[in-house]
Amino acid sequence: MKFTDRLFKAIEPVWNSYLEHPFVKGIGEGTVDKEKFIHYMKQDYVYLIEYSRVFAIGSSKANDLHTMTIFANLLHGTMNFEMDLHREYAERFGISNKELEETEPSATMTAYTSYMISQSQRGGVENAIAAVLACAWSYNWIGKTLAKWPGALEHELYGDWVKMYSSEGFTKIAEDCKALINDISKTKSEDELKRLEDIFVRTSYFEYMFWDMAENISTWPVKELAYS
Repeated sequence: MKFTDRLFKAIEPVWNSYLEHPFVKGIGEGTVDKEKFIHYMKQDYVYLIEYSRVFAIGSSKANDLHTMTIFANLLHGTMNFEMDLHREYAERFGISNKELEETEPSATMTAYTSYMISQSQRGGVENAIAAVLACAWSYNWIGKTLAKWPGALEHELYGDWVKMYSSEGFTKIAEDCKALINDISKTKSEDELKRLEDIFVRTSYFEYMFWDMAENISTWPVKELAYS
């Protein structure tokens, strides 16, 4: 059994709950509120900037050129292929690239990316790939599922999102992540595998929290602070 089979078995109920989440379901059905989607898109854009740092960390910790190249390609794919979708959506909504980059990170986004970066820095290259796996894999899994829903691919606004994450290009990103952790896991002890599984499970919970953040258009519990 591949390590990713074990990981999917551990997290399948959580991932199934993504499909019932009103925000994800709203993308698939084309009913999600536009303001919620704009909030999500802006938060996800700054998320991807921090997410890309984890690929850079992984590349720097790689023990061989093959692994380093995979991380470098994942970094390139995220910063160009995936972030381009957000820039295209921003243009539709009249949001400049500068405004995207200056988005104030929400509490959920900050907690999620801080966790990914800290885990990547604390361990070896295996920690880095475990930290990014849930995002890449679950988005591809969601995209492919929603692509089967009636009208999801054709929706005038959200169809491009479904096309992107169900596409061959993004599938390759997800599959490269899965292949890398399967390869790395072959030489790990059970204790090490359990630690990687814990990172994967926690980031999967963070993914659910991110959908909640989008649905509720949340930022921080205290929205405005007066500084003396």
